[in-house]
Amino acid sequence: MFGLNEYFTFEQLWSPMFLFGVIAVVILYFYLIGPWREKHFPQEPTATTLQKMLFIGAALLFYLAQGGPLSLMGHLTFTYHMVNMAISYLIVPPMVLLALPAFLWRRMFGAPFWKKLSFLMHPISTLVLFNMLFSLYHVPLIHDYVMTNFTVHRLYYAALFLTSFMMWWQVACPVPEWSKLSDLKRMAYVFANGVLLTPACALIIFSPGDLYATYNDPEVWVKAMGYCISGDTSYLLTQYGGPEFFNLVGSENDQQLGGIVMKLVQELMYGLILAYIFKQWFKREHTEDDDLPNPNPNPGAV
Repeated sequence: MFGLNEYFTFEQLWSPMFLFGVIAVVILYFYLIGPWREKHFPQEPTATTLQKMLFIGAALLFYLAQGGPLSLMGHLTFTYHMVNMAISYLIVPPMVLLALPAFLWRRMFGAPFWKKLSFLMHPISTLVLFNMLFSLYHVPLIHDYVMTNFTVHRLYYAALFLTSFMMWWQVACPVPEWSKLSDLKRMAYVFANGVLLTPACALIIFSPGDLYATYNDPEVWVKAMGYCISGDTSYLLTQYGGPEFFNLVGSENDQQLGGIVMKLVQELMYGLILAYIFKQWFKREHTEDDDLPNPNPNPGAV
């Protein structure tokens, strides 16, 4: 992809095992909304074509960002790293939430046990948790530590992924009776998310110099590459010298471009969600108006 096959093997570029795992999840999804639903929940409506397309799209995007070519490219340049972050935490979660029918969510989280953890799903908690983890991740020392310590990397990314779902649940709740926010409050919640993400993006865009050793220090970079290339990665230094070999715009410009990409994707995604909420609100208001009794059922009467 983009000429990388000249420098990396098929396995390094496409992560076949990760792809098989994603395909297995897609097959499970179609089993749950098909044969399993017909057997256990025949009264529930079938998943719509849009829902199926959303899930397949989310699976494809997640694979590309976390296991496919974009994942490898995210270890070569900061811009693609931010593309992967935007895809994984701003685009995929709401797609999955809307793709799974409500009866599946009720089945997964309807047990009394989950009520003990309901405090974690308070809108303020989810707002703070995701944005705090996201912002801390982009503090240079923390970022470089996470990128070069693989167990911490997996745990941190899992926490980001989970809290992104918790955050998006508040604005794209797939179970109507579990929604805690009114339409107006959901719109305010989306706006608050945009405000809280801005400092991290501003730090990256307006920094006067390179922030992340992962993308400008060859020794740190080659260690971070071990996350997507198995075995000894020291040969990368011998063959390519460092990350600048793959960076066509320079590390500082790459860093600024990455921050801009994240901010633009964030604004685009939040704008789409605001439009989705407003459309739901408008439709609901007009439905309620249509249900009101007509005070003058005979228009011809005086």
